[in-house]
Amino acid sequence: MIKQRARARRIGVARLFLTLWLGLAALAMLTPIVLTATNSLMTQREIGFNYGLLGAITDGSAEGKPAFVNLKLLPDWLSLHSYAQVLILAPKFLQMFWNSAALAAPIVAGQTGVAALAAYALAKLRFPGRDKLFAVYLMTMLMPFQVTLVPNYMVANALGLMDTEAAVILPGVFGAFGVFLLRQFMSHIPSAYLEAARIDGAGQWTSFRRIVLPLAKPGLAALIVLLFADYWNMIEQPLIFLQDAAKQPLSLYLAYIERDSLGIGFAASVLYMTPMLLLFLYAESYFVEGVQLSGIKG
Repeated sequence: MIKQRARARRIGVARLFLTLWLGLAALAMLTPIVLTATNSLMTQREIGFNYGLLGAITDGSAEGKPAFVNLKLLPDWLSLHSYAQVLILAPKFLQMFWNSAALAAPIVAGQTGVAALAAYALAKLRFPGRDKLFAVYLMTMLMPFQVTLVPNYMVANALGLMDTEAAVILPGVFGAFGVFLLRQFMSHIPSAYLEAARIDGAGQWTSFRRIVLPLAKPGLAALIVLLFADYWNMIEQPLIFLQDAAKQPLSLYLAYIERDSLGIGFAASVLYMTPMLLLFLYAESYFVEGVQLSGIKG
């Protein structure tokens, strides 16, 4: 009895420390998001007072001054001037916001469709070289992303696609990550379902559409969230393939915000991360289940 109490006490202490550690980790991750949201409601003068030293440090004009930044959680005065500047007075932001949507949406939809068909073939169909083909997919995932930029650039240049959205969209549509994730997920779907459908006279397309896709909803949701997060924040592809600034996404716009426009930067960042947060909250349960069943580990 005494040993059981001691063991229960140790378990309780371990859980307490784990809870505290997870709480601190969550606080550390949420702090930048909360600061961005609250600072977007500050006046430009207050933002300049709090963060003006950041720019002074970079250009060397802060020598001899105390090196600190005033991180404030709550603004002295609420102001929507930065949002008005971004949404009304600076139409460039909205243009680049829709540029991001026009690039990310086709990539997510295209890769999800292609990956679902390829994953079904690799998981449920038997044909010569299936495992070797899947190994090739895995090899392409092991290569650094920057390595594939060079052949993609050469192909896009040869096809005359440079400075067009297709140069960014097409490589993304045929990415290997979606095939890998959905193949791992579809492998857990019992083949007995497909055999029963085949006995009832269903073909491959019917089995795929009416059995596999409904059962693969968590995997599809996880893939959509991960792909959207990846391609909504992409920088290298549009920076290399899109020379026309009018076609570039918002991720590049945020990188060029100057220190005199930090208020616009905070407001633009809040609006920029809103679609990602809404998508994750909407598909949270499917996303967690899909990641668990697909075998992806963080």
